Amino acid sequence: MKIYEHNTQTDVAELREMTGEELIQWQNHQDDEVRIAAEKTELEEAKKAAEAKLAALGLTTDDLKALGL
Repeated sequence: MKIYEHNTQTDVAELREMTGEELIQWQNHQDDEVRIAAEKTELEEAKKAAEAKLAALGLTTDDLKALGL
């Protein structure tokens, strides 16, 4: 995989192959992004499920806030 590197002190830019360490770091970052997206989706689904349960009881999130919950 290629990486673009620009040295601002010397104004030299190059396109080079990633080192093994850089590739591992990039892959770990990609894995983190996937994990974060999955966690966000899970939280959104849990929130929707909770709101549906409240709606079945005839309550809203504002009702819970008014009760201090």
